[in-house]
Amino acid sequence: MAGWDQKILWTFMFMLAGAVGQRVNYPDPVCAVKGSTVTLPCTFTPVESVGDGGTKVWIEIVKVRWCQRHPICQGITPSVYDSNSTDNDPRFKYLGDKKGNCTLQITDIQKDDDDTYHFRMEANDVRGHWTGHSGVSVFVTDGVPMKISSSSGDGQVRTGERVTLFCTAHCTIHQLKVTWFRDDHALSESGPALQLSSLTAKDSGNYTCGLKSSTGTRSLPYSLHVEAGEEEPSRPSVDKLLVVRVVLFALHTVLIVTVASIIFRRTCVKDSSGSREARKVRVQPPGFMEQL
Repeated sequence: MAGWDQKILWTFMFMLAGAVGQRVNYPDPVCAVKGSTVTLPCTFTPVESVGDGGTKVWIEIVKVRWCQRHPICQGITPSVYDSNSTDNDPRFKYLGDKKGNCTLQITDIQKDDDDTYHFRMEANDVRGHWTGHSGVSVFVTDGVPMKISSSSGDGQVRTGERVTLFCTAHCTIHQLKVTWFRDDHALSESGPALQLSSLTAKDSGNYTCGLKSSTGTRSLPYSLHVEAGEEEPSRPSVDKLLVVRVVLFALHTVLIVTVASIIFRRTCVKDSSGSREARKVRVQPPGFMEQL
């Protein structure tokens, strides 16, 4: 076999060895609202080893990259993240590692980020380099108003109840940073869900929400009306019950003392009468019977 043919054969074998077992698992296409944060879950599997001529080289991943608008993501191709670079765009944060997790997070996503992204692993041997060719598509929408839905359905709730308002968009949103308003006054709560508990009449009003980074996403007003609940029968307070109990106890005590006093007086009168009868009996001196 000619030397040139042998080179072609070895090159093909190296590529085949590198391809066996290597893969990148991307998520389904992602839809995001401009200004939100998107997380692209991703996993990869590198080849364990490569070899030729009886020599085995164990593969270790030494570099990982994410590229935009490039299916190979190699060489001088611009990347949004490069583990060997100190000049990465801070909006693109790598949440993975060099073992098998290639998750990428994009914060404050912009219209220019609307594209397809590819992950590439590079090893200690060129035969271990690999790029996931399918990539993951990210679609970015701009200026689309948010929508508010409620756990109560029609927005009619009663005093003391609780309700949750949800700020949503027409596509999937991750880690949404939301500003909430009631009657155009900003609330301190943030996040896609607004929980209101122990409702009172003061919670009634028109609620709106929108992304903190985009005023054009402000939702249409959602009217929440808190109705007064049914009045419960009045119950005596604890203090009133205590007073009633004390009065009843006092009356009971007085009654017992009165009855005891009457019984005691009658007993004393009877004893006194018996004593007077006893004093009327005359005691005769000794010898009186003998004189008779």
